[in-house]
Amino acid sequence: MGYNVVVVGATGNVGREILNILAERHFPVDEIAALASRRSLGTEVSFGERTLKTQDLDAFDFTGWDIALFAVGSDATKQYAPKAAATGCVVIDNSSLYRYDADVPLVVPEVNPEAVEDCAKKNIIANPNCSTAQMVVALKPLHDRARIKRVVVSTYQSVSGAGKDGMDELWEQTKAVYNPTAEVAPKKFQKEIAFNVIPHIDVFMEDGSTKEEWKMVAETKKIVDPAIKVTATCVRVPVFVGHSEAINIEFEEFLDEDEARDILRESPGIMVIDKRESGGYVTPKECVGDYATFISRIRQDSTIENGLNLWCVSDNLRKGAALNAVQIAETLGNRVLKKA
Repeated sequence: MGYNVVVVGATGNVGREILNILAERHFPVDEIAALASRRSLGTEVSFGERTLKTQDLDAFDFTGWDIALFAVGSDATKQYAPKAAATGCVVIDNSSLYRYDADVPLVVPEVNPEAVEDCAKKNIIANPNCSTAQMVVALKPLHDRARIKRVVVSTYQSVSGAGKDGMDELWEQTKAVYNPTAEVAPKKFQKEIAFNVIPHIDVFMEDGSTKEEWKMVAETKKIVDPAIKVTATCVRVPVFVGHSEAINIEFEEFLDEDEARDILRESPGIMVIDKRESGGYVTPKECVGDYATFISRIRQDSTIENGLNLWCVSDNLRKGAALNAVQIAETLGNRVLKKA
């Protein structure tokens, strides 16, 4: 016996990826519905070998459906998620709307799977920010061994994190570089993204950090441990898919790089590719379409007493969004719903 599953925002990058991953992982589905706004009504999307026609989100009745995976913005989520949850359907939300709500669990299944059991208060589970999700997968097993005091992270985030418009802007600006008569002004991003990097994701806050950087701080504390100090610099780079992170970790006790490498190799969701030779590491282009969070460049930081550096790469449309949402659904089924 399987689940009745709704994918909200099925025509977007993340929504389509959710449908792909549900099929790839053979999630136990009895019925499935693909929802979109009225402007996309009737658009066809793929679910394994099946083709689904999108239905109208505004008119949809969530009664009798078990799980709704939301891949729409905060405004639409604010309107429709409570309606779905009120019918008894558990919402797994990819937006930032509920991440910092004390009554809504924020879940990365490799890190805090038990948190799904706290979903009953609002019938909503939040999916973390893409940059946070891959980082905490790497941090948690190391934290369990040596207790993390402080994390300094610099991100290199692909344009797909800004949606289809971001990907289109990079493509059009890249073509324009080679066409002297063409010029594509920035619209989605603050400055030209082609052949450039932009140290600005989301809005600026009063302390000079951006909201993307604040998210990494707040979410790491909620998911892993509120005692961990985190400082982040988030940068948009001209890569279509795949987020990368340079992570510096300070521990309460010494952790040897070889032991850290062994711990990460044995940890769920992680693939260690760490050869100290040319090409012995993973780049974002190589991780596209993969489930794993890849860890490379593991090495001691001799400038602090108990320090470690590592390089972390993941497909942000998968582990940073769609895959994590489906993994939450799997965990929810195993721990709470227990129908399949």
